[in-house]
Amino acid sequence: MSSDPAETNPELYRVVLENERVRVLEYRDRPGDRTAPHRHPDSVMVTLGAFSRRVCAGDREVRVDLAAGEARWVAAQEHSGENVGTTPSHALFVELKEPGKETAEAALGPGEP
Repeated sequence: MSSDPAETNPELYRVVLENERVRVLEYRDRPGDRTAPHRHPDSVMVTLGAFSRRVCAGDREVRVDLAAGEARWVAAQEHSGENVGTTPSHALFVELKEPGKETAEAALGPGEP
């Protein structure tokens, strides 16, 4: 089973750009819409409209209220979500394809370039 959000929820996520370094996803939903569990690599999320979501990861649940025009770092994670507000969600995710420095160092070992 895929954990790629463009495959788990193609009606909500759309790939708008992809190259060897990044993938950009557009996300749109309506109040009450939910996502299936999916995974994002390290990403930058830019909100294009204000919205409220409940994000669930394992047994943890968090409500997130975001204003339009925010840019946020989102560390790699697997989660599902639900629009619990009264407005549609609209955001862009810029997913990074290169591992973070810590990940690269761990993969190469100490002292490697």
